[in-house]
Amino acid sequence: MIKSRITGIGHYVPERVVTNDDLAQLMTTNDEWITERTGIKERRHVEPNKGITSTDLGVVAAKNALADADLTPKDIDFIIFATLSPDYYFPGNGVLLQRELGCDTIGAMDIRNQCSGFVYALATANAFIQAGQYKNILVVGAEVHSFGLDYSDDGRNVSVIFGDGAGAVILSASDDPNRGILNTNLHSEGEFAEELAVLFPGTKFGWSDVLLEKDHFLTKKEIYPYMNGNYVFKHAVTRFPESIEEALKAADKTPEDLDLFIPHQANLRIAQFIQKQLNLPDEKIFNNIQKYGNTTAASIPIALSEAKQAGKIKEGDLVLLTAFGSGFTWGSVLMNW
Repeated sequence: MIKSRITGIGHYVPERVVTNDDLAQLMTTNDEWITERTGIKERRHVEPNKGITSTDLGVVAAKNALADADLTPKDIDFIIFATLSPDYYFPGNGVLLQRELGCDTIGAMDIRNQCSGFVYALATANAFIQAGQYKNILVVGAEVHSFGLDYSDDGRNVSVIFGDGAGAVILSASDDPNRGILNTNLHSEGEFAEELAVLFPGTKFGWSDVLLEKDHFLTKKEIYPYMNGNYVFKHAVTRFPESIEEALKAADKTPEDLDLFIPHQANLRIAQFIQKQLNLPDEKIFNNIQKYGNTTAASIPIALSEAKQAGKIKEGDLVLLTAFGSGFTWGSVLMNW
């Protein structure tokens, strides 16, 4: 039976560090307030007004993953790019990445599942490989949030959370029965779509009315990210355990069997709540939101890459990745490393 396993991994974050104290110069907030509610101390932002895009970050992460796998762009059969901050309304970032890497005329697709984007992308890549269609798939999660945040008091509850960055993996076909993805699960609940959303641009508001006519104005809630924080938190701490239990049960495993759990880096308080529910010791969970904030589709691959670099993952380890976010969407990927 064909399985898929991660054969290469890499990440990239911008050099520019933005601390909580830096944000306090732009809005009414402080380090204590942000740290207490989110666990975040700093995040990375691209240099403003330089035209740096999520594809640009994704290219560096992808090259790092290719080097780790000892592969070249010509070895890649397919690209899946997860992002909520694409370079253009269309086309998607996948084809831009294919162009920048110099890959052959392979297929490229985009995943628009926000915080759950990387989990959805990895599950999709796994299905392609299990079907025997591709051998090496480049899966990328990359975000540049900083260009579209409201740095006034109106937007502080959201703007203090998000950061820029990218992570990438090479998912390859394998006949090793002891390594690779064991199972995935994906879920959604569109009833709550507007509880965490950016409403414009989109067909709901049209184009000419908003962009060309002077008498039509959008509110901040329509053009900037909106998040009903408490509502999202309550759903996240319910759906996270459900997805985790589903993944472990499908593999006949228990939380005690896990060697490493990497949750989507949305909020340190959510991760700590889930850790307590699973009764996991600190060495079995990896968090880096303190340094990078929430990088949505990039958060899990960045954390996975850092965990590998830190020696926290060894061959054969049981590793669980779980995410929850806008949509609402959520899901998990369970693998033997």
